[in-house]
Amino acid sequence: MSFDPSDAPLRLGVAGLGRGFMLTAPSILAHPGITLAAAAAPRAETRAAFEAQFGGKAHDSVEALCADPAVEAVYIATPHQMHAEHVAAAAAAGKAVLVEKPLAVSMDDGARMVAAASGAGIALIVGPSHSFDGPVEQARAIITSGRYGRLRMVQALNYTDFLYRPRRPEELVTDQGGGVIFSQAVHQIDIVRLLAGGQAHSVTAMTGNWDAARPTEGAYAALIDFEGGAFASLTYSGYAHFDSDEWMDQVGELGQAKDPATYGKARRALATVHSAQEEAALKRRRTFGAEAVPPPAPHHEHFGPIIASLEGADLRLTPQGVHVYGHTERQFLPAPAWPAPRQGVLDRLIAAVRHGEKVVQDGRWGLASLEVCHAILASAQTGQRVALHHQVAA
Repeated sequence: MSFDPSDAPLRLGVAGLGRGFMLTAPSILAHPGITLAAAAAPRAETRAAFEAQFGGKAHDSVEALCADPAVEAVYIATPHQMHAEHVAAAAAAGKAVLVEKPLAVSMDDGARMVAAASGAGIALIVGPSHSFDGPVEQARAIITSGRYGRLRMVQALNYTDFLYRPRRPEELVTDQGGGVIFSQAVHQIDIVRLLAGGQAHSVTAMTGNWDAARPTEGAYAALIDFEGGAFASLTYSGYAHFDSDEWMDQVGELGQAKDPATYGKARRALATVHSAQEEAALKRRRTFGAEAVPPPAPHHEHFGPIIASLEGADLRLTPQGVHVYGHTERQFLPAPAWPAPRQGVLDRLIAAVRHGEKVVQDGRWGLASLEVCHAILASAQTGQRVALHHQVAA
């Protein structure tokens, strides 16, 4: 699916101008099919900065943003626990929605969001997530082509310093969507579900909660089995001293070139703060208005090393494309060039609004991935395999 240049630019409103917006803004600004029409943010200085840089109206509430006639679709980049309320506001206003992952924190909220979107007849897309990355889409196309037989196994792993980056207090409380399960596991879950066809059957998992000063899950390992017999292993550590970007040609998660000299930067910065308030202030320095929007990254985004094993080949995903290791030959398939790493999800938003096209990562898909997040936590707590009941096919 690619952008049709004959389409009128989609007038997008942004709910929340924090870190989530900052990560997607370079792709929004680089996309010829999107115009930033309006925003909503609680701080007056942030609203003023938005109006000065982009024009349009910056509202003091999401409800006012959704009521703005200049807005056709709303990108909800507010904290996880606010997603349900804000999707409901957009649905009531008849606006299509791109909501940051995860869909919600609780399954009940997620189900209400899906119902609200369905009842209003609007598109609800959950993302950006790394399942929209160009090389992931490439690998999915190779798998579904059947050229190398059936998918048998997927291995996904990632080692980062996620837990030591600046956090608001609730981001260290699991019940409020804090820790690595809702913010990070959902990426791996989305990727492996897409590659394996979506219909997961059960989850067996363990989690790590190893730092009393950061009292939430910082690591996990999970095994997921799928319809058709494929299975996937997922490993993630947000406590990492090792950085798995070393295995991704020193390309960071967001597609930027990684400078090895920045090793330990997150922990060094955190050591300078002495209270939750100081840490929250440190995070605010990374939001819109306090930091300039960076230029688009030169590479596709990624979420650590991923290998998909088929009957006739192994696929290794990289920020540049997909390596295919067959029985007797190997080849590299470059990923399509995009002007910015998150073009894929934005193309799908435009296609959904302009042409009514369906998107795999819709509300029901997001609810299925959220179910796997909860299953990881439940399996780790009980030591039991957890059956899944809300899964959907890709």
